[in-house]
Amino acid sequence: MNWQVLLCISLVFIETALSQISYSVPEEMPKGFLVGNVAQDLGLEINRLISGKARIYMRSSEEYVELNRERGVLIVKERIDREVLCTGTALCALHFQIILENPMEFYTVTVEITDVNDNAPTFEKGEMSFKISESAMIGAKFVLERAEDYDVGNNGVQKYELKPTQNFDLKLQDSADGNKNVEMILQKPLDREKQEHISLVLTAVDGGEPQMSGTMLILITVLDANDNAPVFTQQTYKAIVTENAPKGTVIASVTASDADQGSNGKITYSIRNTLGIVRKMFEVNKENGNVILTGIIDYEKTKRFQIDIGASDDGGLTDSCKLIVEVQDVNDNIPEINIMSKSNVISEDAKVNTVVTMIHTEDADLGENGIVQCFMSENMPFKLKSSTKNFFSLVTDSDLDRETISKYNITVTCNDEGVPSLSSSVTLTLQISDENDNAPVFERSLYEAYIVENNTPGLSIFTVKATDADWNQNARVSYILEDSSVNGVPVSSYVSVSADSGVIHAVRSFDYEQIKDFQFRVKAQDGGSPPLSSNVTVKILIQDQNDNPPQVLYPVQTGGSVVAEMVPRSADVGYLVTKVVAVDVDSGQNAWLSYKLQKSTDRALFEVGLQNGEIRTIRQVTDKDAVKQRLTVIVEDNGQPSRSATVIVNVAVADSFPEVLSEFTDFTHDKEYNDNLTFYLVLALAVVSFLFITCLVVIISVKIYRWRQSRILYHSSLPVIPYYPPRYSDTLGTGTLPHVYNYEVCRTTDSRKSDCKFGTSSKQNVLIMDPSTTGTMQMIQNEKSILDEPDSPIEQKPPNNDWRFTQGQRPGPSGPHMPYGTHIRWTPKSGTRATGGPEVAMGTGPWPQPPTEAEQLQALMAAANEVSEATATLGPGTMGLSTRYSPQFTLQHVPDYRQNVYIPGSTATLTSNPQQQQATAQQATQQALPPPQASAQPEPPKAAQTPASKKKSTKKEKK
Repeated sequence: MNWQVLLCISLVFIETALSQISYSVPEEMPKGFLVGNVAQDLGLEINRLISGKARIYMRSSEEYVELNRERGVLIVKERIDREVLCTGTALCALHFQIILENPMEFYTVTVEITDVNDNAPTFEKGEMSFKISESAMIGAKFVLERAEDYDVGNNGVQKYELKPTQNFDLKLQDSADGNKNVEMILQKPLDREKQEHISLVLTAVDGGEPQMSGTMLILITVLDANDNAPVFTQQTYKAIVTENAPKGTVIASVTASDADQGSNGKITYSIRNTLGIVRKMFEVNKENGNVILTGIIDYEKTKRFQIDIGASDDGGLTDSCKLIVEVQDVNDNIPEINIMSKSNVISEDAKVNTVVTMIHTEDADLGENGIVQCFMSENMPFKLKSSTKNFFSLVTDSDLDRETISKYNITVTCNDEGVPSLSSSVTLTLQISDENDNAPVFERSLYEAYIVENNTPGLSIFTVKATDADWNQNARVSYILEDSSVNGVPVSSYVSVSADSGVIHAVRSFDYEQIKDFQFRVKAQDGGSPPLSSNVTVKILIQDQNDNPPQVLYPVQTGGSVVAEMVPRSADVGYLVTKVVAVDVDSGQNAWLSYKLQKSTDRALFEVGLQNGEIRTIRQVTDKDAVKQRLTVIVEDNGQPSRSATVIVNVAVADSFPEVLSEFTDFTHDKEYNDNLTFYLVLALAVVSFLFITCLVVIISVKIYRWRQSRILYHSSLPVIPYYPPRYSDTLGTGTLPHVYNYEVCRTTDSRKSDCKFGTSSKQNVLIMDPSTTGTMQMIQNEKSILDEPDSPIEQKPPNNDWRFTQGQRPGPSGPHMPYGTHIRWTPKSGTRATGGPEVAMGTGPWPQPPTEAEQLQALMAAANEVSEATATLGPGTMGLSTRYSPQFTLQHVPDYRQNVYIPGSTATLTSNPQQQQATAQQATQQALPPPQASAQPEPPKAAQTPASKKKSTKKEKK
């Protein structure tokens, strides 16, 4: 049993030259049962099955197997019942094709369905009755009904058993169709008197595993003697019937005879076949034995029938024969056309022999009736190619062109070779997809367009048009202006092209006199990939307008001199005086010139040629004619509207040059020239006046600004801490300075500006405090306020050569000697700002906060003490300064009694009198003290008086 099952599920693989494979699988296998590995057996990759969309093509509508692309195997899709699928045939197989696309391929697969013992033998009837005469001879045969087993081979009926076996035995007879007839043989005479009814059991057993069986009850009635059985004239009868024969057709007639008479000799005919198909298709006349067709015969289903006919008399004796019915084929089936795979769209650049559609044809008829030939419509770039029997491929036969034909309706017709021939057809619709194989084509090979000069920029000139035979995006045309130049200028500065419409616009206004025509190239490019293009030459012709007046070449019009033509008084009529020569840069009729005499001193004396401009006399010149003749000639062109120019021709009627010269000396310059000269003179005068007023305003503004800056100190409400150093003189007369140098220092506790100024010698400078002002100091220099020139330096003479200072002899609070006046300001943010000479002492920073009155007093007292100590160290006739007040000294070297408090020095001539120095220091200290009451106005401090300064001060006070 086990080895049979293993044998049934084993796979058989056969590869033929036509790529065919075969498998076998037992019936009744569950869903998903593995049939075979198609990918391995066909040598295909799994990716090929997936990308090629592998599928099964089966002619029948029911699919029992399916293809698993991911595994590449065939599996059972539906339960297979061999007895239903292949009724009455020993060999049962499924035939189908596996279709692949891209490229198209197919493989034929055959799956044989092996039988499984799943059906038990059965009898059509549950019981069978016989009437047997007791006189029946030993060896008499009684035909029994055969058991039917839908299984085949060993699984079919293998043996019969009859029980009990006292009177009868079984005998099996082989028939021509491979089946076995069951006969019951009488082994022992019957005795009705002993046993009138006999019951037997007939058992049919198959050879499957497990073994299965079926039974039938046989009832025998023993009759009185009938010793002759019916006998057929032939044991085997043959008949031929055409398929599709009508019902009721008598196929054949069988005959049997019985030697008995009476009821024992009456024969009855019957069909004893157990298969239902025979009983459905045929019946026999019980009386005469005619076999009649009762169903519709189809050759494609059954090609041959075997009918078992029995004859029996009333005595129970029987005989049997066989009727073999051959079915004759008729061409009654049209060829079937099945589309295995097809493409609805194909590219126009497809190569020759590209497969478009695969077709399978089938004709159920046999022989010539089943031979099918296919053909297609003529005059098409396709052909049918037969790969194997009943398989056709529709392939391309030549190049395709969508622009010629974009769609094909291909009719494929298949005919068989029967008489009459039957045919069928199918129409395939094939769309040709577009490829970018056509470049845009212009309507003309050369375009010419005209445009009138002086056009408006942006004016549309004309339109170029190109068409593309392709479709959709491949036919979308864009227009491009190719790069080129016209007279060295890019053409894009002349014209532009609309990319979508092809309209050419003028970029600039054209001038016919500068350019009369030019040409360029326009490229039309489609939207395909890669894009195709073509180009065309466009020529633009510019038409002239009458936009230029005539220009007079002769006589030349000059503004500074007079040119005159002389005519002798003896001139006759028609005398050529001169000729007016003019040109017009326009062209055509715009350049046709005509000459007319507009004004003349004597119109009766001269005339102008209309076409040539010649001025001639029209009468004899007389002595009465004026010497000075002035002619105005107008020159007009022929344009619309016309333009003109005028020229003045001076004619002198005289015989000698001195006479002409005296007459023409009074000629004035040309009016137009004089008018232009006047205009330029007025313009120049206006410009000069404007510049003068502007400079004056700027100078006044600067003066006011400087004056306002200098007045800031005079409006401060804070107390001023002045220090006026005493004037010293050299009493010994050995080392004095020829000039006295004074410092003028003004500071406030929170001032934004602090001033430090050098004064000139005391012979010219007097310091005066104005009692009407608060904290203000004025310096009178040559009776002129210093506010007039606040920034001008004050010159001074250098000291005597006998005045020498050493680094050890420079004590005291005096600052460095400066040859020029210096003005020092301190601001809270920017520190010290100095103007003046190159040796200015700089401050180091602002006050962190305003000092109190006590701090101010303490600072002044310290300064006075330091002055006394400095003057005490000086010897008679010499002058010493501290090293810290050397020319390199800065205000940073001053002792810092309160942060950023600086005490200015003195450059006056020092004296060796200690008492005078002490008095002077005390006087300065008293002057710097604040007022006793905050509300009272502080008195201006007085400077220390020297003999020279007292005398000068007295003079000022008197004034």
